[in-house]
Amino acid sequence: MASLPCLRLLLLLLLAAAATSPGRLVPYDLLYADGVRAYFARDWGRAAELLQRALHSYAGLRAARRACRAACRREAAFLGGPPGAGPWEAALFGRVLQRADCLQHCLGRRLGAAPSAHRAGRAIRRDFERREPYNYLQVAFFQLKKLDRAMSAAHTFFVANPQHLQMREDIEKYRRMSGVKSDNFRDLEATPHWEAYETGVRHYNADEYLQAVARLEESLTEALAALDECRALCEGPLEDEDEEEEDMQPGLYEAIAAHYIQVLKCRQQCVLEIATKPGRISATEDFIPSHLDLLQFAYDQVGNQALAAECAASYLLFYPTDEPMLEKMKQYRTELGEDTAVTARESIRHYVQRSLMEKKLIYYAVEHLGGTFDDPDLWTPDELIPEKLKEKHREDQEKQKQETLDVEEREKRGPLPFEGIAVTMDSRRMNGTQRVVFDRVLTESECKDLLRLTKAAGEAGDGYRARRSPHTPHERFEGLTISKAMQLAQNGDVDWRDAKLLLQASEKSRKIIESYFTPGKKLHFSFTHLVCRTAVDEEQEGRMDLSHPVHADNCLLDPEGQECWREPPAYVYRDYSGILYLNDDFQGGGLFFTEMDTVTVTAEVHPKCGRLVAFSSGKENPHGVWAVSRGRRCAIALWYTHSQEHAEQERVKAEELLEQRAMEQDRPDGERHGADHSGRSSSELPDPSGGARPTSRRHKPGSDRTQQPKELRARDEF
Repeated sequence: MASLPCLRLLLLLLLAAAATSPGRLVPYDLLYADGVRAYFARDWGRAAELLQRALHSYAGLRAARRACRAACRREAAFLGGPPGAGPWEAALFGRVLQRADCLQHCLGRRLGAAPSAHRAGRAIRRDFERREPYNYLQVAFFQLKKLDRAMSAAHTFFVANPQHLQMREDIEKYRRMSGVKSDNFRDLEATPHWEAYETGVRHYNADEYLQAVARLEESLTEALAALDECRALCEGPLEDEDEEEEDMQPGLYEAIAAHYIQVLKCRQQCVLEIATKPGRISATEDFIPSHLDLLQFAYDQVGNQALAAECAASYLLFYPTDEPMLEKMKQYRTELGEDTAVTARESIRHYVQRSLMEKKLIYYAVEHLGGTFDDPDLWTPDELIPEKLKEKHREDQEKQKQETLDVEEREKRGPLPFEGIAVTMDSRRMNGTQRVVFDRVLTESECKDLLRLTKAAGEAGDGYRARRSPHTPHERFEGLTISKAMQLAQNGDVDWRDAKLLLQASEKSRKIIESYFTPGKKLHFSFTHLVCRTAVDEEQEGRMDLSHPVHADNCLLDPEGQECWREPPAYVYRDYSGILYLNDDFQGGGLFFTEMDTVTVTAEVHPKCGRLVAFSSGKENPHGVWAVSRGRRCAIALWYTHSQEHAEQERVKAEELLEQRAMEQDRPDGERHGADHSGRSSSELPDPSGGARPTSRRHKPGSDRTQQPKELRARDEF
């Protein structure tokens, strides 16, 4: 084997040559960013060109990675080395270095640049996975009067995002246009195996077994190919979810093990990816075995018992003790003759053996090195799972049962902690569970003071500038956090009394909600946001979208599957939500609750000063906000958690500032360090250690709410 320095020099020369290749693939994240900028500049032609190039680059990058990893598995295989080739490290890592060299060279040649130039951020990758570029493209093509391409782009986005109500309305508008045909609505990202599978199932249900066999065989072949492509893409960079500090970095073998197990887990999850129809959250259970089950019955019906037996034998690799299938195997052996050899398909045998090998390694790592594993398969043999993990699973189930309280018990309320507050609507009147509306939480004067805070913050322009809403282009959005309000007060931009009122109003709401829903069980703030939405006057004509689409606050809503998945990126630790309204001098903007289908409205709440609506954050309370069609709607959005670990750290900082402010006010005039007597502060408060207090603090990553990815923040703003 060539020496490492020689290999490195050769690699650099190859990459340098590749960088000048005329076929250089421009990184898709750069094209996407330029395309979005052109979109907001209303340069529709350039936006359409750049967004299409970004999609082409994204597809090209994935294709290059799949092809290179497949080629390098052959060219730099790990097995078959000469015996006695030297120490084990040289034998193992020599092959690893050869594989890395092969991949770098292959990708550099195909991409025309160093592969590292094509590592987009997680937010950009998520946009492409969710087909977000097509959302921009459909508008650009519409503005360019290319309706056929606009409709295809809109349909492609909507297939993967069926809960997107604005796109649903856009597609209905397209359908009403003259000359529009159903063929115009094409899914440009359609996966072949899903089309074949659904067609095959339709033929199967219609007893058209010959046609069913052809399409189901096509689907199985395409699904296994898609599975291999997905698995190849798993061999990417190590995704560090925990952002470990430098002194906590793992050693050589721990790092190798962690990255390898990440790859194995990713490969295992690929079966869920190919089994999940675009636009759905839940995967089709037993996707690969179900093909074999359907095929064995269909082949039997058309009289091909040999292939029926082959499919049955293949199915038994997943479920070797399945009684009905064992009976069918006996029947097929009798019909074919006992001497006829019946074997499972080699492709299925390889799939099962490979999957079991990976599961065994993953379970070993989980048991001995820590971590978790959500096994995607129902057919995993029970004996493969370590006993210690089985016991932990049973304990978790018991704990979950213990924590699940009866709805009737949770409806037993404690006394409200403040006088004069009225319960206007309860769960029964709102046709649901864990819902309530309180009135007179704030006075008219307090509402005006808080509205003054939004106005002053807007004039200060620091962290409260109006921008387009993340949910609709027809509204402008402004948001102020607790800590930002305190910073503005500290800088003298807003009145300290108004900033303090924001803190007091949110705490009053917390005590009301805690006493009503969870008496005796502490609720912590998860996030507090003073939010205003303003209708854009010139863009209200013909508007059909919502101010905030229907969603749940701690789970991912799947209307088609009638499920809500309590998993990231949802804020799974949130338990209760609240909205404290400040005004009603606007049109629209009401809160509404729906069934799980997101379209059947069960209750509505009309905003007014001092009205507090509160509800549990789970799947029992899908909700949205009607469009604000005129004026400016302001409210304090509140989220609460029982988990102290996820308590809002910004509130702690705000309370510290208030406490220091009070101490300043209590000191003699000569000791106030320049604080004035008008309720406002000087630009900086003194630090207890003697130095000047900075206007903001740095936090340890993950220590507070603001460390959540920015692109998820918008989901929380009512």
